[in-house]
Parts: sequence; structure tokens; C-alpha cells
Amino acid sequence: MTPQRLEPLPADWSRALAVVAHPDDLEYGAAAAVAAWTDGGREVVYLIASRGEAGIDTLPPEECAPLREREQRASAAVVGVRTVEFLDHRDGVIEYGTGLRRDIAAAIRRHRPELVITLNHRDTWGGVAWNTPDHRAVGRATLDAVADAGNRWIFPELTGQGLEPWNGVRWTAVAGSDRPTHAVDATAGFERSVQSLLEHRTYIEALTEEAPEKYCRSFLEGMVRAEAERFGGRPAVTFEVFAH
Repeated sequence: MTPQRLEPLPADWSRALAVVAHPDDLEYGAAAAVAAWTDGGREVVYLIASRGEAGIDTLPPEECAPLREREQRASAAVVGVRTVEFLDHRDGVIEYGTGLRRDIAAAIRRHRPELVITLNHRDTWGGVAWNTPDHRAVGRATLDAVADAGNRWIFPELTGQGLEPWNGVRWTAVAGSDRPTHAVDATAGFERSVQSLLEHRTYIEALTEEAPEKYCRSFLEGMVRAEAERFGGRPAVTFEVFAH
């Protein structure tokens, strides 16, 4: 059976908000698409739920958090992202609930995106590896917060803070999904995506004994080649897209 073709991700938008749990989440695949978008004059804002302070065993959280924040800001700049915001939820124990939904809905109202991006919200990565509770919580809360952002009677305190409802989100695109429906050509942004991931050098050096440059390139090459057959042979950053 011929694999179902991946459609190009819609391009008729000007502002996007990417919401993930940790520094580096967007660099494991999605950054090549972000680079292409910013090259085209689109604005992309990053919203990170935690500062990744529990991510390096050899560094206590109070030292790790500012380091990972610096690495994330440098990483975002490589792909043309100027605004990176952090919500300060506690790394490793982010809880799905109204507090997280409210924080994300507030950001959606503040930045008024047409496209929202998040990371795999399901229990597993393709049925092979168990997903982390932080990814699941933030992904699910982001999908729900899109509707929350447009309803003035959910979190009415946001209106009191000057954040008027925003119903302008047209799509939510989930990166890292094992059920992709759309893709972005990774060709133009690939090299910058490698450099973007490399900006997380302290984290990567703690993660693997492999040389960081080799690790980043081989991982991302595998990612963009995995679904190329379904995208006309082109290297692909894939998304599961929900229309609103």
C-alpha cells in the first residue's frame, strides 16, 4: 500500500506561537520549519513552560535553569526567533490543569497567532517509547487553550488584565506526532536547525558521549528523511494538523 501523501502545511498566515515544555523541545525537529517561516517574513514566538532545570544530573536546578534559558535564547536566534518567553512551571512535574491552560491561553491572547505549534501530546512516541508527563501535559493543555483563548467566559480574569479573547487561531500543528498529516520542506532550514540544536551544547554533552556536532546532524538527518517518501522525496518536518 502506498503511504498517504503529506500535504504542505498551510502558508497563509503571518504569526505563530510555539508552545513546548522544555528548552530544546523545538530544536529536535521543528526548528528547520521555523527557519523557513522566518525567512519568509513570518513572526514566530516561543513559549517554554519550564526552564529545563531538572534536565542535567550534574547541575543543581538553580544553576541549570539560567544556563538552559541562555542556550534556548541563543538557539531561537539562530532560526530567526526574537521573542522567547518562559512560564516557570517546574521541570519534570508540569501538571495538566486549569493553571497551565490559563497561562497558555493568556499567551495566545497576547500574541494573537494564526498558527499554534506544540509537541507530541500522546502517551508514546510511535508506540515505541513512553512520552514524558511534561510533554503530554503541555501538548494537551495547548490544544485546549486554543479554545480557551477565544472564550471570554473561560478565565475572565484575563480580560480584566487587558487580554481580549482571540479566536484567530486557524490551525494547531503538533510536531513529533506519529500521525502526521502535513509537512514543511526542511531543505532551506536544515543547516540552521543543526546549529540551533547545537546551541544546547551543555545539555547535549550531558546527554551523550557522542560528539555534539555528529549527534545533532545525525539525529536531525534521520528525522527529516523519515517521512520524505510521503512528501515527494523532500526532507520533511512533519506535523499533525488540527484545523479550528
